[in-house]
Amino acid sequence: MIFAFGLPSGSEWFWIFVVVFLLFGAKKLPELARGLGKALGEFHKAKEEFEKEVREASKVQTEETVSKGSPFPTPEGTVPRIADKEESSKGGV
Repeated sequence: MIFAFGLPSGSEWFWIFVVVFLLFGAKKLPELARGLGKALGEFHKAKEEFEKEVREASKVQTEETVSKGSPFPTPEGTVPRIADKEESSKGGV
């Protein structure tokens, strides 16, 4: 038998809300929602800062690689690039 796990549907959300309401009461629900909202806001802010740092690190690494040239030597026996052929033809070789 295969079970599919996913988000609750309409009637399941109703029963979840009823259970939460019974456990915490009407006075605590606004406090819980406020705390959940703040937590989600902090999570979103931290995620954006992390993504920004990753992009900046990637940009710096790319700039260093471009300025230094390729860190890997060209393997022997490879097909020369078109630019290499043009340079050799200009040099008269």
